[in-house]
Amino acid sequence: MTIASNGYQSGFGNEFATEAVPGALPEGRNSPQKVAHGLYAEQLSGTAFTAPRGQNRRSWLYRIRPAAMHGTFEPFVPSPASAQTFHNLFGHEPVTPDQLRWDPLPLPETPTDFVDGLCTMAGNGSPAAHTGVGIHLYAANRSMDGRFFYDADGELLIVPQQGRLLLATELGVLEVAPQEIAVIPRGVRFSVELPDGPSRGYVCENFGGLLRLPDLGPIGSNGLANPRDFLTPCAAYEDVEGDFELIAKFQGHLWRAPIGHSPLDVVAWHGNYAPYKYDLRRFNAIGSISFDHPDPSIFTVLTSPSEIPGTANMDFAIFPPRWLVAQDTFRPPWFHRNVASEFMGLVHGAYDAKAEGFAPGGCSLHNCMTGHGPDAATFAKASSADLSKPDVIGDTMAFMFETRAVIAPTRQAMDAGHRQRDYQACWAGLQKHFSTPA
Repeated sequence: MTIASNGYQSGFGNEFATEAVPGALPEGRNSPQKVAHGLYAEQLSGTAFTAPRGQNRRSWLYRIRPAAMHGTFEPFVPSPASAQTFHNLFGHEPVTPDQLRWDPLPLPETPTDFVDGLCTMAGNGSPAAHTGVGIHLYAANRSMDGRFFYDADGELLIVPQQGRLLLATELGVLEVAPQEIAVIPRGVRFSVELPDGPSRGYVCENFGGLLRLPDLGPIGSNGLANPRDFLTPCAAYEDVEGDFELIAKFQGHLWRAPIGHSPLDVVAWHGNYAPYKYDLRRFNAIGSISFDHPDPSIFTVLTSPSEIPGTANMDFAIFPPRWLVAQDTFRPPWFHRNVASEFMGLVHGAYDAKAEGFAPGGCSLHNCMTGHGPDAATFAKASSADLSKPDVIGDTMAFMFETRAVIAPTRQAMDAGHRQRDYQACWAGLQKHFSTPA
């Protein structure tokens, strides 16, 4: 990768302005007759032109060549090394109400880059309807040399589990390590380099409303994810010609086109539609200091709102290190059934509701009204714990993609060799304790 990072700007959804070459940004206008340094002006719109000002997302890019310059797209044929499929074909067969869990996606044995290493696990809705999500895993062992990718179907929330990612985008470079996340907006072109070698993680493809910070309500003005901790890259570019490949995801399918230059040639940009990163370890967790514990919505980092107030197209929640001090309370997550559906992953450590079987890189799916909760060993331990002492949940980072609609697993996920077909056995040891009064 030729392009190098020029640092970051702080804040969530800010109006940023950045230039890699002095004087590249026009003053007082967006589209002058002639842009400085012979650049082209191009607007990138992530929302409708007439979206309310507070929700409108767009950026002006000043680039060496306009994005329209590439060859004709044709269907993309994955590398022979790719054993998985990346798509959005959801709900074409009955969805089981069973609890589902998978071991980590195996790392590839042959050269596989980020695109070839994407494996679609589940999803709902559709890109055509601009609602729902696609949930994917990735496992890769080589950088995207000479290949560039963009997703026209949705924004990408990337959660690394093993290995750093260098995400070279049109608007700058993000370095993202495990326990950090990155969001690549819909349509932004990028390439992925693997500085640590074999890498693995999770991707949520959001077809709905753009991710934003949740409202805090009675929590007040501080807490959870703070806006200042989100980082957006400063402008950085490369001016390189060659025999490259542009891969697009459009309406659930992959397409490819030849391109004779790097599309990462934006010299300057300004606006509020841009990629960003966030360190999950900066999340300020909120919890009970008396009895019981609040709903898991208090762990929401980002939300994609729906047209129904209080109901999300997708919530991204995390379960970070924290203290549990509630008295006369079952402290781990309780047993529950939910109108929403939950896809969980584990980045680091152990999850406090499962004693074993849920490994970093693994994932689980608990759909609408499917009962779930702590396994038998966790229930037994928590039911007899000494509540005069606090529990410190440390050295962990779990997360959840929660959606309002049923999450349909793909056939390749159901047939995968790393699926745990005995997952339900983790609740088999729960005993009947009920007895009627004498």
